[in-house]
Amino acid sequence: MSGTARYDDVADFYAAGWTDAVDDPASVRLLALLEPIAGRRVLEVACGHGRVCRALARRGAHVVGVDISSALIEKARDAEREAPLGISYHHADVTAPDIPDVSGPFDAVVCSFGLSDIDDLDGAVATAARALRPGGVFVCSILHPCFPGGRDVSGSWPGDAGYFTEEWWRADGELSSLRRQVGANHRTLSTYVNTFRRHGLWLEEMAEPEPASEWAAKRPDAAKFPVFLVMRFGRNS
Repeated sequence: MSGTARYDDVADFYAAGWTDAVDDPASVRLLALLEPIAGRRVLEVACGHGRVCRALARRGAHVVGVDISSALIEKARDAEREAPLGISYHHADVTAPDIPDVSGPFDAVVCSFGLSDIDDLDGAVATAARALRPGGVFVCSILHPCFPGGRDVSGSWPGDAGYFTEEWWRADGELSSLRRQVGANHRTLSTYVNTFRRHGLWLEEMAEPEPASEWAAKRPDAAKFPVFLVMRFGRNS
């Protein structure tokens, strides 16, 4: 696969912003909706530098991670070489019809805050649906599509637009902001749910975890609104 992904140029900045402790409210809920994890075969799309892959493997899952950023995948592979957990990482476009060396069926597909980085949502969901066995689940976390942002935090849509404006956009402000550097795709909640439904994935459970109290205390205006959304979809056949 050729070309440069948006995250290739900011891989160091992005990876430095996360520890391996998967204890933020959205990730805690994401893992809870994946239970039981031990013994299951799990595919993570848009896996980045492998933080959630490692959390899943430590809980006993057999994990495959895929990301379009070669720089982030190399960081994930470095971590696997340093502390092996049996994770297989692949540099691939999850929207492609076929991903070499990645074959299902999987018991679960997971995507942690990656869907807004994927331009072709339909293609990514189609890949997830093909990869899942009947009865399998897709669990994802995203910035809540209804989150308007606050004084010092970007919302889900451009500041000069609104909730119903679906487009790729780049946040204003300091270059230290991830969304200023790589942008994001805003989609309405109905677009997400209906896209999954078109591919035979049905909403089973939804959660709106509150942000950490420290974060909320610094941003009381933003904390009044739903910040995170975690959803589990099931494949019935």
